[in-house]
Amino acid sequence: MMLPSCRKSAALAAVALSSSVLLLHAFSLPAASALSVGLARPHRHDATPGPAAGCDVFSGSWVLDGGGGSAAYTGYNCPLIDAEFNCQLYGRPDSDYLRYVWKPAGCELPRFDGADFLTRMKGKTVMFVGDSLGRNQWESLVCLLHAAAPQSPAQLVSADPLYTYKFLEHQVTVSFYRAPYLVDIDMVQGKRVLMLDDISENAEAWRDADVLSFNSGHWWTHTGSMQGWDYMGESGRYYEDMDRTVAFQRGLTTWANWVDLNLDQAKARVFFQSMSPTHYSSKEWPNPVSKNCYGETAPVTVLNSTGQASGQDQVIQAVLRGMKSPVRLLDITALSAMRKDAHPSVYSGDFSPAQRANPGAGGSVDCSHWCLPGLPDTWNQLFYTLLFYK
Repeated sequence: MMLPSCRKSAALAAVALSSSVLLLHAFSLPAASALSVGLARPHRHDATPGPAAGCDVFSGSWVLDGGGGSAAYTGYNCPLIDAEFNCQLYGRPDSDYLRYVWKPAGCELPRFDGADFLTRMKGKTVMFVGDSLGRNQWESLVCLLHAAAPQSPAQLVSADPLYTYKFLEHQVTVSFYRAPYLVDIDMVQGKRVLMLDDISENAEAWRDADVLSFNSGHWWTHTGSMQGWDYMGESGRYYEDMDRTVAFQRGLTTWANWVDLNLDQAKARVFFQSMSPTHYSSKEWPNPVSKNCYGETAPVTVLNSTGQASGQDQVIQAVLRGMKSPVRLLDITALSAMRKDAHPSVYSGDFSPAQRANPGAGGSVDCSHWCLPGLPDTWNQLFYTLLFYK
């Protein structure tokens, strides 16, 4: 289909987006909560050494912490957890999902040290770019860093699609830029056009970041009311639809070309998060509690099917291999596939107390996102390991 082309800037300028700025001075914690997260501490020089050079940190198993260890923060004392991720606040009754730690098969992971992260990243910007799974990880990192410096003043700036949390005395900025497809969406004659070969407008938001972590994939499969575009556009032509894997490959190639041509490899560190798995079918694991992730309280060691996103992951890996820039893959797919217990399920702000008490009566459990605190904290431990140790 052919449509006359136009840029989206003027069309989207008419859309009013809410903006808020919140200055957080010495975030107040209850006494018990302050003890649970601890006070800011200096960088430890006796920290766990990094894994051996040849160790695959993404291959291993989940082990229940027998020492009764707890998360670095809670759903009550982190200033930045969306309702859809805040399982503790919305009444999740079990807690073992917080005690599983990731153990690579051939080495030890360094613990996540928030004070060390803030020290190393002084004066720099870390930005997550992508969909709500990237937001999941962004909020986890903010919570982990806040737990290391709970009395430090901070500033939260929310102006969709850019959300920024600044640790003011450390001069560290941790941001999330919402771009589920990475490439641009233009408005053409009132229609949303997903531009498979254009990323110029979105890319302006992340051009100057020092550390970038991208993710994309889930929104490329949506249809019906969940589809975020009306047409796809490429090379001056417009399409009502095409093979979604092909479209994803073309869009991701546009992103890769931009990174190769525009980012200073001496300055910017770039990561790409592999596909985050879902657990909507309990046929994938033995002895299910229900038809999906609801009621699951422990990981599995072996899944009946782990190919949920294999096509998209293959696209990601192929595109990264073809790049000139040294982009690191944060390969969280397989280790996350074991964590059927770590989703919000009904324990989010999307469910009323009555729906949580009777989840089969209506609504759809969330087996896509992840509780905070929870699994994304391990993603950030791996992110920290790749960033500073490997």
